[in-house]
Amino acid sequence: MATQQQEVRDLQEGSYVMLDDAPCKINAYSTAKPGKHGSAKARVEAVGVFDGKKRSMSQPVDQKCWVPIIERKQGQVVSVESSTVVQVMDLETYDTFSMKVPEEQELDPDDEIEFLEFEGQRKIL
Repeated sequence: MATQQQEVRDLQEGSYVMLDDAPCKINAYSTAKPGKHGSAKARVEAVGVFDGKKRSMSQPVDQKCWVPIIERKQGQVVSVESSTVVQVMDLETYDTFSMKVPEEQELDPDDEIEFLEFEGQRKIL
C-alpha cells in the first residue's frame, strides 16, 4: 500500500488522507481548543478521489493517520473506444490501458492528458 503515516495536525486543505480505506482530498479542516480534560481535536471533511463520496473524521491532533501517495502522471490518448472510455498510454512507462472519461470532457486521439494513479486506480483530471 503506497501510504505513509502523518499526524492529524499536519494535514491541510487540498492534501490527501485515507478515510475508510479510500484516498480522499481534504475540503475542510478545523480544530477545536483543548478542554479542561483532554487534547485539541481536529475535524476533517474530505471527498473520495476515485469514488466522489463525502467522508469525515474527528480525532485528536496528535494522533497519527494514513496519507496516500498519489502519483500525478502524463499520458496520451491512443484511441477513443466509446464516448465514455479511451485508451491511454503512460508517457513514462509506455503502458497502455483503458480509462473512463469524465462527463464534461471530450478527448480525441493524440491529446495529452494528466491523470492520478493510486494502487491501480486511475482518474483523468
